[in-house]
Amino acid sequence: MFGSNPKPASPAPATTPDVSTPSRHEPSTPRTGAVLSSGVSIKGDVTFRTELVIDGEVEGNITSTGKLIVGSHACVSGEIRVGHVTIQGTVEGNVYASERCALEAGSSLHGDIESPRFAVDENASFLGSAKIATRS
Repeated sequence: MFGSNPKPASPAPATTPDVSTPSRHEPSTPRTGAVLSSGVSIKGDVTFRTELVIDGEVEGNITSTGKLIVGSHACVSGEIRVGHVTIQGTVEGNVYASERCALEAGSSLHGDIESPRFAVDENASFLGSAKIATRS
């Protein structure tokens, strides 16, 4: 006790943050792509790599080999050329999907579609022509 050197306190073990519980600033489901939120407006062409969710307004062409989701609040005016597209909002322009195009309930498309697979909900609005053919 007296005259002996006290043993230095060992540092507390490092803790790793608990990644299983999202913080209040992070979404509860992870997103793999970008999001254009409601209230955001873009004038000009949009390109992306893997996945894009649009819930705002776009006036211009959208191009990608990835997956596009046009959200229920979205309004897109321009040509869409993507691998896979799901439309829940409004699109005015032609759609070219190399894999699949889907119009969900409440969506509105005024333009032509070209895709090997095409799904239309009975509560969607579609004014245009559709060319559904497998890739050659």
